[in-house]
Amino acid sequence: MITAVIFDAFGTLIEILNRENPYKRLLRIGVQQGRVASPSDLRTVMALNGGLLEAAHLFGIKLKPTQLIELQSALDRELESIKCFDDALPAFERLQEHGIKVGVCSNLAGPYCSKVRSLLPGLNAYALSAETGVLKPDPEIYRIICSMLNAHPGKAPGSEGSKVLMIGDSKRCDQLGPRSYGILGHHLDRHGAGQFRSLIEFTNAVSQGIL
Repeated sequence: MITAVIFDAFGTLIEILNRENPYKRLLRIGVQQGRVASPSDLRTVMALNGGLLEAAHLFGIKLKPTQLIELQSALDRELESIKCFDDALPAFERLQEHGIKVGVCSNLAGPYCSKVRSLLPGLNAYALSAETGVLKPDPEIYRIICSMLNAHPGKAPGSEGSKVLMIGDSKRCDQLGPRSYGILGHHLDRHGAGQFRSLIEFTNAVSQGIL
C-alpha cells in the first residue's frame, strides 16, 4: 500500500512563465567585481534561507541601491509569473481521496518558498532546500520529507515495505536520488520522453495499483 507521494515543484507542479533569472544577474555582477564564479554558486543560493541581499553578502558582492532595486524587481516579476500546471491540484485531490499523504520536495531559493506554499496549500509536508539547508539528491532531504510525512520507505527500491513514491522532471533528483533512499522515484517529462507525460497519467497508475 502506498502511504505517501512526494512531488518536485518546478517543472512538475508549477512553472515560471517569465524567467528573469535574478540570482544569475547577481552572480554576473560579482564577476564584474572580480569574483570568480563557481559551478556550485546556484546550489549555494538554494541552500540559503534568505533573499538577494543575503546572497550578495554571502558571496561578497557589493550592490548599489539601484542594482538591488533592479534585481528585486526582476525577482518580484518572476515570482508573480509562477503558475500551477493544470493537472497539479487535481492530482493532489485524487491522491488525498485515496488516503495518500502528499508532500513537496524541491530545490529552490528562499524567496520562492512562500510562493510554493501559497500556490500549493494544504499539503502534508514541504521540504524546500532553502529551509532545510540541504538539496536534492542528498539523501538527507529525502529523509527529512519522509520524516515530515511520517512515512517509512523500504530499504531498497522495489522491496516489500516501499510505500513512498516520488515524481519529478529530473532523473537525477526525482528518480535516481530518491531510489537510493528506498523511495520509488519516477520521471515526468511533459514532452513525452519520460515514464509519464502528465500527473494525471501518474495518479491513474497509482490509483490502479500499477506502481
